[in-house]
Amino acid sequence: MPARYPERIVCLTEETTETLYLLGEERRIAGISGYTVRPPRARREKPRVSAFLSARIDRIVELKPDLVLGFSDLQADIARDLAKAGLNIMIFNQRSVDEILSMILTLAAMVGAAEKGAALVRQLEKNLSSIREAAKAFPRRPRVYFEEWDQPMISGIRWVSELIEIAGGEDVFADLSRSQGASGRIVANPDLVIEKQPEVILASWCGKKFRPERLVSRPGWQAIPAVREDQLFEIKSADILQPGPAALTDGVRRMHDILRGFLSDGGRTRRPAGA
Repeated sequence: MPARYPERIVCLTEETTETLYLLGEERRIAGISGYTVRPPRARREKPRVSAFLSARIDRIVELKPDLVLGFSDLQADIARDLAKAGLNIMIFNQRSVDEILSMILTLAAMVGAAEKGAALVRQLEKNLSSIREAAKAFPRRPRVYFEEWDQPMISGIRWVSELIEIAGGEDVFADLSRSQGASGRIVANPDLVIEKQPEVILASWCGKKFRPERLVSRPGWQAIPAVREDQLFEIKSADILQPGPAALTDGVRRMHDILRGFLSDGGRTRRPAGA
């Protein structure tokens, strides 16, 4: 058999699926994660063969992929089982904006679409630069607390923290964002958030609906400006917690719009109903 690029790829997370579609290489995708929502057509066109921490190994083997793409140490057990089944596995581990862009370049090269990958990265970088420039017009940077999970409370991962800065905010737990694992981003004492006095709270509870009433009811949290002024906003997990194109487009834009709205009325703009 002559040398060729992968023709049948299983994507265990959404960001590689979205990237392949944006590259125009979706024909190569043989299976996707059940959590995939971007692009919407992927759920109609591709079989779902995994969750995030589990996968249908037998179904993936049946699809005869020549490459399986995963993300992080959390999928290490799945990768081990697929490797034992004789499949080729690539585990990406991108945690920053630059690493997300590098993942896109690497994936594009892996499917023989290096030029299209470079063009996509340029487009994403242009979008980030545009938002960064727009944020320079802000009179100041609002203090932002990003909550990725509520029990236990987990603050934003590195790419989220970086995007808050690009959007024009100041991540109050930027120091925690560098932790490789979620355990290093646990805010063990809720009083720490009170001490940080965030003016805006962004929440994306990793796939489950954000319940602002639960956050507001935490003891002492009425002393937080964001709670007192009802500056509590949900960002969809698919838009910000997937380390791929979505976070660098819709996710960061949503953050920027929230912060711009907050500052437009002296920091007292109310959260729209249902936001």
